[in-house]
Amino acid sequence: MDSGRKQEKQETLISSDCEELLSRFQRTGSVRFEVFCNIWTQMKFCHIFYGTVGHEKRVFSRLILDAACSFFLPPFSFQIRVGGLYLLYSLYQCQTASPPEPIRLALKDWEDVQKFEKDAASAQHVDAVYILRQLMLHKAFCFTAMPTLLSYNKRRKLERSRLCEEFMERACRPQELVNIELLDELSNINQLYDKMKTSVFSTAEQEASSVNLIRKDFVPQLRTTVVDFYKWQQRKDAAGEDKDSGEGTSSQQESSQRALLLASIKSKAYGEATEAPKSRRHRQVEVDFTSHEAGPSHSSGYSRIHKPSLKARTTKNLHLSGDLLKEAITTTYVNRLTSLGFDPDEITRPLPEKFKSS
Repeated sequence: MDSGRKQEKQETLISSDCEELLSRFQRTGSVRFEVFCNIWTQMKFCHIFYGTVGHEKRVFSRLILDAACSFFLPPFSFQIRVGGLYLLYSLYQCQTASPPEPIRLALKDWEDVQKFEKDAASAQHVDAVYILRQLMLHKAFCFTAMPTLLSYNKRRKLERSRLCEEFMERACRPQELVNIELLDELSNINQLYDKMKTSVFSTAEQEASSVNLIRKDFVPQLRTTVVDFYKWQQRKDAAGEDKDSGEGTSSQQESSQRALLLASIKSKAYGEATEAPKSRRHRQVEVDFTSHEAGPSHSSGYSRIHKPSLKARTTKNLHLSGDLLKEAITTTYVNRLTSLGFDPDEITRPLPEKFKSS
């Protein structure tokens, strides 16, 4: 159990370090390997392998390579994926395990890697293409069925890793799909269809609702929708920046609200008497509110409940008089008790002949 918690803690710390490095790389706005190397050197990221000895070297190398490989795959932006590739290459070269631990890559993710290489080559990002082919040349990838190593005695419900929203690729498919050329083409098709319908049907038939199937404002409405979506993205980014700038003030307000909430909970808890457990209910106490209202005093504010004894309660509840009262007061001795099979006639019954005195 302790080893599992230790591994989860290591995964969290490794992910936070990788996110810090990639966030600095993202702020540069570049995809050059030289820029990444400068950030790597400034952070002294190669020291992350220091402190692991023996069999821990291979386990730690597997953990950090799996964490870095997640940034190399979708749904992150192209720049973050390039940074993840550079991070994989650097960690693979700097690891202390011998022979080096390979990079686990699931077969379902290989298509994404090939598409990434094609996009990088078409954009002439030779740094990324060269690093990826160097990893393939050194046979750094280990193609597996699953992205993570499976083993027994693990919890069934695995928690999904948290994705950093800053690294996610913005939704720009509408802008890429609906461009000027597409709008012109749609407008030409719409006009051509209108002319064909006009030539086939008469004026009376064209006025019928079953024939009028053309929306004349289709192209302008589509363009307006895409522009509104783009403006909404801009407003959302601006609101996120304003939220980050006011993070300090909001944190102070949250702390003050939390303190007020705790104070109210404590006041309610101290003002109510808790119910004692069954084993101590004979010692149950009740709160004396009058002592607090009257003012401070040396008493503790609690009074013990004294219940009358069984004899006192019986005397109080029973009302006896005359012979019954005298019989109740009289003490009964043990030698006067009779057995269950006692017969009063046996007292006057004569003794047998063999017991008579001769």
